[in-house]
Amino acid sequence: MKPEPVFEAVEALLGRGVGDAAQPAARPSGTAIVLLSAAGKKIRAGNGAAVCRTGVDHFHLRRYEGVDERVAEHLATEEISVGDFVLSGGELPAMLVVDAVTRLLPGALGNEASSQNESFSAGSILPTGAQYIAPLQLSDEHRASDHQLAESNGLLDYPHYTRPAEFRGWACRRVLVGGNHAEVAKWRRAAALEKTRRNRPDLLLRG
Repeated sequence: MKPEPVFEAVEALLGRGVGDAAQPAARPSGTAIVLLSAAGKKIRAGNGAAVCRTGVDHFHLRRYEGVDERVAEHLATEEISVGDFVLSGGELPAMLVVDAVTRLLPGALGNEASSQNESFSAGSILPTGAQYIAPLQLSDEHRASDHQLAESNGLLDYPHYTRPAEFRGWACRRVLVGGNHAEVAKWRRAAALEKTRRNRPDLLLRG
């Protein structure tokens, strides 16, 4: 795709020019122009939060083999990929990014702790000082807002169990119905580590 229509479209939305090689114009402060590309940086919890803080003004969605590299070099503020695969256009990736970023905004979720205590989050899977739910009352209530979250761990979320404690002969883990908070926390850590090793071993290799 040629650069002219992309530059002109963004300039029309910005209400101002972005300059050229001889006289580049500074972008308005806090403006994010995201180029969605399979060759971009893979969006993760960390840079998703960064995009959230900046705010996204424009997504460039395309249905072409590629876009002129000058768009990435001199127009886009971010070049983002949603995964190691290729799609026919940028509409679905844009929806994924919007959803992933929106849920990090204050007030977007009914429970603020939900975005801190899940896969890839900066919150810990080991809430300290938490009141665990009573035996057999298994649900997502352990994500209560009064949980104090420890430092980042980067693991997948631990497995969750709900009522009934036994379903078609498959029982939830015995430790979860015993009421021992320390043992529950220990199990969560080990289970999250095992699930990460099984499903996303690459996460364990990150420095």
